[in-house]
Amino acid sequence: ATGSSGKPRLTNLMQLTLDTSWYTRYRSRDHNPDLDPNFVFPQAVPDLHKGQFTAIPRTDADLQPQKHLQAIANTAAFHFPTIEQGGNSLYPSMAQRATSVEVLRILISIGPTETMHFQTWHDKAGNAPPLTDPTNGLTFPDLNAPPFDTQNFQTNLIMPEPCPFLSRTLPRCSIIRPTKTNGIAMGVVKFLTDMGLFIGQSPAFFAFLHQLAQEADAARRGA
Repeated sequence: ATGSSGKPRLTNLMQLTLDTSWYTRYRSRDHNPDLDPNFVFPQAVPDLHKGQFTAIPRTDADLQPQKHLQAIANTAAFHFPTIEQGGNSLYPSMAQRATSVEVLRILISIGPTETMHFQTWHDKAGNAPPLTDPTNGLTFPDLNAPPFDTQNFQTNLIMPEPCPFLSRTLPRCSIIRPTKTNGIAMGVVKFLTDMGLFIGQSPAFFAFLHQLAQEADAARRGA
């Protein structure tokens, strides 16, 4: 679209498939993915998880009609927190593997900023107006109206609801979730790849990315 530099990007923002289940995961009082790995959290915007949608205008033709342009903006509004909630879990999960105090400092210094970003974009996503894109049928539901008007969807709940943590015998606690460390790096690579963020990248890119993730997952905390 007009204004684009036309230069290649590391990430592809034009063919996104977004997993918006983080929205209900952080509102759930009963389930924690670390304790309930098979529980399926509902999608906030089911359509975003079913197809490929752009979060930026691809050409000037995407500037019309108005509902199509707004759908692109809504997609971007959910894309940002979808990314940030991943970082929200990645840094504390990797911190559990760090032996070097310097590496630990890096992880615990960057991690909280991811949480700040997530909460900000989480709040913005809740303001995405409900609509249906007339060009492709992508629908953004009104999360404050039936059948979504429940605790799992209401838009003013942007603080993590207390949920089971470590053991169901302990009181529920407001926490980042998940934070299990096993396979976290490869899990993030899969998550970003499934999102479509790296569509168009070379086999060499994916090989290097997987190598980095495997090495990160192989790290073990020293005595």
